[in-house]
Amino acid sequence: MDTAPAQNPGQLTFRDAGDADVPALVALIESAYRGDSSRVGWTTEADILQGQRTDPDGVRQVVEAPGSRLLVVERDGVVVACCQLEHRGEAAYFGMFAVRPELQGEGLGKVIIAEAERVVREDWGATEMHMTVISMRDELIAWYERRGYRRTGRLTPFPYGDERFGIPQRDDLEFELLVKDLV
Repeated sequence: MDTAPAQNPGQLTFRDAGDADVPALVALIESAYRGDSSRVGWTTEADILQGQRTDPDGVRQVVEAPGSRLLVVERDGVVVACCQLEHRGEAAYFGMFAVRPELQGEGLGKVIIAEAERVVREDWGATEMHMTVISMRDELIAWYERRGYRRTGRLTPFPYGDERFGIPQRDDLEFELLVKDLV
């Protein structure tokens, strides 16, 4: 189900991903977080994680899972960003958020997260948005805090030994739950 195009700069359009989008989305997510290409943007994890961030199976699972949507964000027919939305009762989970590194810092992220929040409120009646962020990513967490998210102090360990999520370059990685009230 497509969502209506958001009114925002750059004429972004939002739609649900399909199987045909998987290769482009894997490339986008990898470029935003891993390797030298990610260093162009500010969301890189290249100094703390090597290897892959995701793979075609992981993206396909998000696309096909019940209660899950992977929003594709396009500008002039070109994929520029994506984000995962997962229905979890009264809350929704926001993840797999990626913006092309060369476009980071232009304000797209603010527009995309606002659209994601609108979609889960209107389509699922969600009253909260949840996400997990590597707890040492202070600049990224501060960006989410400026958008109304709050740190909860609830931590979960990084999946060490599971290279589907990357190869850690540190032994102190963990995820922190961030929450925003949507009502």
